[in-house]
Amino acid sequence: MIKYVFNRLLSTIPVLFGVVTLVFFMLHFAPGDPARTVLGESATQPEMDRKREEMGLNDPLLVQYGRFLSEVVRGNLGTSYLTDGPVLDEVLQRFPATLLLTIFPVFVMVVIGIPTGIISAIEQYSWWDKLCMVIALAGLSLPTFCWGLLLTLVFSLTLRWLPPSGFYGPRYWILPSLSIGLPAVALLTRMTRSAMLEVIRQDYIRTARAKGQVERKIILHHALRNALIPIITVIGLQIGVQLGGAMVTESLYAIPGLGNFMLEAIKGRNYPVVQGGVLFIAFTFCILNILVDIAYAFVDPRIKAQYKAGRRSKSVSIFTGLSSRLSARFGHERKN
Repeated sequence: MIKYVFNRLLSTIPVLFGVVTLVFFMLHFAPGDPARTVLGESATQPEMDRKREEMGLNDPLLVQYGRFLSEVVRGNLGTSYLTDGPVLDEVLQRFPATLLLTIFPVFVMVVIGIPTGIISAIEQYSWWDKLCMVIALAGLSLPTFCWGLLLTLVFSLTLRWLPPSGFYGPRYWILPSLSIGLPAVALLTRMTRSAMLEVIRQDYIRTARAKGQVERKIILHHALRNALIPIITVIGLQIGVQLGGAMVTESLYAIPGLGNFMLEAIKGRNYPVVQGGVLFIAFTFCILNILVDIAYAFVDPRIKAQYKAGRRSKSVSIFTGLSSRLSARFGHERKN
């Protein structure tokens, strides 16, 4: 398992390299001048030239790219154009708010989506199943910002139960979490229902019922455990999507998180902040994918058995090749 994790970590290097390269050239080919953003519209051309030289923007693009890669290798994501502070420190300062905005929607998604999908699969074609599927379809059809506007209109402006913006305490976390979590609940409900319907028709489920086992134990111990692989996949992907798509929600609710910070950096042509933020999110997403793959082995013993069998077969092939080479060598020495 340690070797597998190490190999997966190595495989993230080309992914991060591709992400950094794509974002770097897209930003530098986009219209706009960071020096103009820093100095303002009233700056003169000599002031602009001095500032561009100070920021290193007059160097050839490949030189700037090589300088950025060398800084990344040393663990430095650059310096912000606006604050002159290290980008990594500013990213880490704002990441906890984004992480909270990701954890709570995932909690909402798991608590509501999995039980609803299980009940819909058990009660297939019932009024409950049809109602849940209609609500799930509506949840998938509306984007996150629509949910945010509707929830703010109902619970903040009309009922005045919750604050409309900010991120200063648990009451401020409810609306953003629901705005992100409700579309994810709809997706997880449909996936859980589909996976459970495929599992509960298997022969071993009928055998368990024929043996007289309790229905709750059959559903939770046998059916749900074997249906968890696609469910875990959806949960892992949704965590990554919410990390990367937090810009809209954070901007809507004025949350001082990483997404809102990067959105302001894009508007201000603050290249180091955008590049560092994207690289940080991409690295986090790669780590999440590795954790999801590890979770597969704990949920489904067959995956762990396949991994061990593959390792044994590789060891046998290495031993066989070594034996054949030694035999050929000794046979050649006997002939001589």
